[in-house]
Formats: sequence, structure tokens, C-alpha cells
Amino acid sequence: MSRQATTEKAAVFVDRDGTIIEEVGYLDNPEQLKLLPGAARALRQLNQAGIPVIMVTNQSGVARGYFSESVVEQLHQRLRELLAAESARLDAIYYCPHHPTAGRPPYRRRCHCRKPDPGMVEQAVADLSLGKRHFFVVGDKKIDLELAHRVGADGILVLTGYGKEEKKQLADAKHEQPDYIAADLPQAVQWILTRLAAGN
Repeated sequence: MSRQATTEKAAVFVDRDGTIIEEVGYLDNPEQLKLLPGAARALRQLNQAGIPVIMVTNQSGVARGYFSESVVEQLHQRLRELLAAESARLDAIYYCPHHPTAGRPPYRRRCHCRKPDPGMVEQAVADLSLGKRHFFVVGDKKIDLELAHRVGADGILVLTGYGKEEKKQLADAKHEQPDYIAADLPQAVQWILTRLAAGN
């Protein structure tokens, strides 16, 4: 099977904070948004391979009243601009503004989109007609690994952001185990491309 035929059957779901951009807590200022080293290059490699890249991120700061959805949109526009400057792109962006206990309705509610629930992935599959592909989920938290498990994807933990602290807790068998632990997004993407090239 050719590499192109293989990559056409794959899709990558990637976390935002601590995975693509620097982790700064509840980010509310586009000027503070900074790409992690190599992140744009890694996404560009997936773009060039014809693999859809979808960002899925929990943004409970909206529910908590720290910032509005319009601020989230501004941040994501800034992210798109920074990626475009390095010839990279995200094929789609999904975020969950909810929290089950914090804030006020309509944002304070139990939803199906807050990771590790699979709502954002399911919406992307429907919107982008992804069909039966080999899915990968890349992130710096255990919830990303649990999301991967729930949608039948390979889960990759990156050691940027909260990744190093999260790794320490993985010895507990109660937690979902990653299919791979990468130093950062570039290493995660290399693992994905190697697996796909091998037909795995």
C-alpha cells in the first residue's frame, strides 16, 4: 500500500494548550499565545501528507467567567495566523466552553463535548466526513489518552505542557496508558508518520 493511500485513511486530533502552544493557564490574550518550538513544522508535515489535523480543546474559562467565547475565537484566529506564517494549518478547530459544576447556565452543564467525552471528535467526523480512518489523539493530559481510548484512537502523550507531571501518574493502572510517549509534537508526528508508512 502506498503512503498516500495510507495517509488518506488517517486523521489526527490534537490538543491546544501545552501541545501546540505554550501552557499559560487560562489564556485570554492573543498576544500571549506562543507556538511551542517545532509545532508548526510538525503540523505542516501532516498537512503535506494529506492527513486532516483537527484541534480539540477544553476551554472551561468561558464557563468560569474568565473570558468570553469571542475571546476564544480571537485566540484561535491568532493561532491560525501564526501557523499560516509557517505554511501550516489546522483543518478544523473545536472547543468545549462548558464545565459541569462551575459558572452559570448555559455553560454550567454536563455536556458530551468536554474531553474526555467524545463529542468534539464525533462532530468532526460528521462535519469532515472522516469515515473509518485510523485516528490518533495527541495531548499533554490523561484526558487526551482517555479520549483516544473512547474513540478507538492511538493515544500519544507529549511531555510538553503538563505532560511530564501526567506521565508520573501513569504507573497507576487505573489510568489510560499511552500508545506512545513523545518529547513534543514533532516527535509525536514522526511516530505517526512512521506507523502509517509501515501500514500499521
